[in-house]
Amino acid sequence: MEKSLSLTNTDSFLRYVTEISRIPLLTQEEENELALRYKKNNELAAAHRLVTANLRFVVKIASEYRGYRMRMMDLIQEGNMGLMRAVKKFDPDRGYRLISYAVWWIRAYIQDYIIRSWSLVKVGTTQLQKKLFFKLGKVRGFLNGDELDTAEITALADSREEDAKVRDFCQRLNARDFSLDCSLADSETIYLDLLADDSEDQEESLLLRETETDRRRLIAQALRELTLRERQVVAGRFLGDDDKTLQDVGDELGITRERVRQLESNALKKLEKILGPKIGALALT
Repeated sequence: MEKSLSLTNTDSFLRYVTEISRIPLLTQEEENELALRYKKNNELAAAHRLVTANLRFVVKIASEYRGYRMRMMDLIQEGNMGLMRAVKKFDPDRGYRLISYAVWWIRAYIQDYIIRSWSLVKVGTTQLQKKLFFKLGKVRGFLNGDELDTAEITALADSREEDAKVRDFCQRLNARDFSLDCSLADSETIYLDLLADDSEDQEESLLLRETETDRRRLIAQALRELTLRERQVVAGRFLGDDDKTLQDVGDELGITRERVRQLESNALKKLEKILGPKIGALALT
């Protein structure tokens, strides 16, 4: 089946190359005239002619990236997108040929596609990493899983700091994607079975709810042993949405700051006597 698909892809590529090779090239004068018509009048027919006349150059550039194990027709399609972008931005008054300007856009689109398609996990997220990715593509065997030796890494790096970044990036690229549905060796267990379940533990959740219920019951029982004024102070100081200062509580109750402090001290002593070591459950902090 794979062999059949490979032959089909090859046939499609050969047919495409044959078709675009029949399209005549443009002289610089013809190219400039078409570019001016598109620039001034937005003449789409002129833009189409500029694109089709340069399709063979996209194939040539795309063929430089065969080593990245991507389908040639996919690379060509991306390169064609870059060519169309170049036609849109091309200024014929500058005096150079379209392809001289377009080659940058073609490479940019192809390289961006390769990096996007290389792994489910993003690689080449910085300019340095992108540069390293395509430098590594020129090292024989690396993209097929071979390790780089020290000399090769040194040759890729421009400094000692970059040397460490090259090593780190190589490790990332060598850690290829695999399916979580794959089985472990000689086992029916799949990798997905080994992942931790982050959902809420029902037993632990029940225990926490029961603990909270007990805590609230103990607090309610203890507070009933306080005087009305002491309960008001404790509620204002510790049990509201925002903890209030001694002065805030005093102003609300119409008593002095010092009297609030005394009531608070008495209340905490009573609570500690009632609750003992469980005083921490009150969360009076």
